[in-house]
Amino acid sequence: MYEHDVLIVGAGLAGMRAALAAQAAGADVAMITKVHPVRSHSNAAQGGINAALDAQDSWEEHAFDTIKGSDYLADQDAVQVMCREAGPELIVLENMGVTFNRDDSGRLGSRRFGGATKARTYFVADITGQAILHVMYEQLVKAGMRIYEEWFVTDVVLRDRQIGGVVAMELLTGKLELIKAKAIIMCTGGGGRVYEPSTNALICTGDGHALAYQMGAPLMDMEMVQFHPTTLKGSGVLITEGARGEGAYLLNSDGERFMEKYAPSAMELASRDVVSRGEQTEINEGRGVEECVFLDLRHLGAAKIRERLMQIQEIALDFASVNVLEELLPIRPGVHYVMGGIKTDIEGAVPGFDGFYAAGECACVSVHGGNRLGANSLLDTVIFGRRSGAHSAEYAKNARHLNLNEGEILKATEDRIRRFVDRPQNGDTVAGLRLELGRMMNDQVGVFREQAAMEDALVKVGDIKRRYENVAIKDKGRVFNTDLIFALELDYIIECADLVVRSAIYREESRGAHTRLDFPNRDDANWLKHTVATRRDGETVLEKGDVTITQWEPMERKY
Repeated sequence: MYEHDVLIVGAGLAGMRAALAAQAAGADVAMITKVHPVRSHSNAAQGGINAALDAQDSWEEHAFDTIKGSDYLADQDAVQVMCREAGPELIVLENMGVTFNRDDSGRLGSRRFGGATKARTYFVADITGQAILHVMYEQLVKAGMRIYEEWFVTDVVLRDRQIGGVVAMELLTGKLELIKAKAIIMCTGGGGRVYEPSTNALICTGDGHALAYQMGAPLMDMEMVQFHPTTLKGSGVLITEGARGEGAYLLNSDGERFMEKYAPSAMELASRDVVSRGEQTEINEGRGVEECVFLDLRHLGAAKIRERLMQIQEIALDFASVNVLEELLPIRPGVHYVMGGIKTDIEGAVPGFDGFYAAGECACVSVHGGNRLGANSLLDTVIFGRRSGAHSAEYAKNARHLNLNEGEILKATEDRIRRFVDRPQNGDTVAGLRLELGRMMNDQVGVFREQAAMEDALVKVGDIKRRYENVAIKDKGRVFNTDLIFALELDYIIECADLVVRSAIYREESRGAHTRLDFPNRDDANWLKHTVATRRDGETVLEKGDVTITQWEPMERKY
């Protein structure tokens, strides 16, 4: 049995920042991750991180842009914390060694992202997440952080709503272990692989969302799933918003810059939900080509593309055989980010539990509301990762480890895993069910939604859930059994899909990324509310939660 004050589940930027903050506060800290830390999905963030550092900008303007972008569903106290602390945190990253681009005068250089009134996105070409992640990992190595690398968490141990630790499997041996902790911080990232295709890595399976929900924690705004406007046809690979931030155009099959119809002022740099709806409308009305529109970078010139968008140039050539210096790139809206997640306060604490925290994409503070602004995701990870790390360390100082029966706990998990291994093969496979579910979600709970399709989706999720109970795996061993891990992940994916659909049916309006054809208008009178899903007695209970408004009253959102 292993034992720590604070255990961070997940090793992306939220987890790394939480670990450093908790250790700095004096806690015995460890991280556990199912992949090597620099393979975490933060690695895929391309465009940049927001902060109001320029003398002509202010954190209040950043906060207003964020709240407007959220379609007024974000909690304004949390947004104020994030935007006020953004500048100092960016300087901390720069001092750690992140090589942000600089302008001709040697100052940190920025670009403008969608939904922003100022150029406040600081970047490292189009590999910003990767650059920050590697620098942060260097800090963990320097600090001598204990990392359970390539361990898979199967259960959270809870007694009377107090955290006791986790059960996890070491992939190398297949052995289950109980890791005791006074506090845990969920930093497991998003659940984008509920949909297919997705910009997310295959590891983004909603682990933290599902584990929290299964233990009775509230999940908030799960219907708010962001479709990124520029993903590659077929594969769903992300094409950074930084391309439009540098001046790239969106064109339909007639060669028109169609965003003038949907956002005449901001054009291609409207918020992501607005641009995605514009693109999907063009496609649906016959002004696309093979379910795509086009991204035009040709006028940017070779020098700018090679300096600031080098990865996009390579991705376009490798995955689409397109030379963006000379050709149009076919793109379409694709699932990218889940605004909803585990409900927390501004310190990352989950209400109703002792020692349970969450940060990053798996959490819902809520700073993104109905629609996240580009480059606020990396900011969210480092601000609330740091805050949850510091707060959990303070909690742990006055907490005690639970007295746990290790044998009993491990046996329950072992029995559940053994059922997969012992079960004979039948018609369904893990991969087949996962693909069927993802495609169905993309088709029926996508950019545009309606009651009948979502109710049918809920029935189909239930059918897949029942078939999952009989699914078997081919690999019967325990050493690095990826078949088993994929089977366990599918449970998390199905749980998240069910919550997305139920929450989407529950919210009878259109707001942010949630666009219902049968309820086309935003309804502040009835739905300026969070949706909160909780498991009680084995059933999903959906309720409305208040949105915190401090100084910005909701108004019509125009770009």
